[in-house]
Amino acid sequence: MGKEKELFFLEEKLEKYDDIITMVRKKGYEKTFTSDFPFDDIEDKEFHKVRKYLVENIKLMDFYLKKRVDELEEKIKGYVEEK
Repeated sequence: MGKEKELFFLEEKLEKYDDIITMVRKKGYEKTFTSDFPFDDIEDKEFHKVRKYLVENIKLMDFYLKKRVDELEEKIKGYVEEK
């Protein structure tokens, strides 16, 4: 591959990553990475591995927080009903 062609592809990749950073700054990590946007144009196995890890942990945190809220609401309800 010629240097000009290689430079073109490098600049194209850089633009894609810059676009993701811009999206994160505007929407936040959760909305950026849990949306239906597939990131198919990113040919980077490590990126997709880390993105998958992030999405799984966002879902795990969401589940945990909802569970704790439910538990605490039940405890509070118990105290209120005792009165």
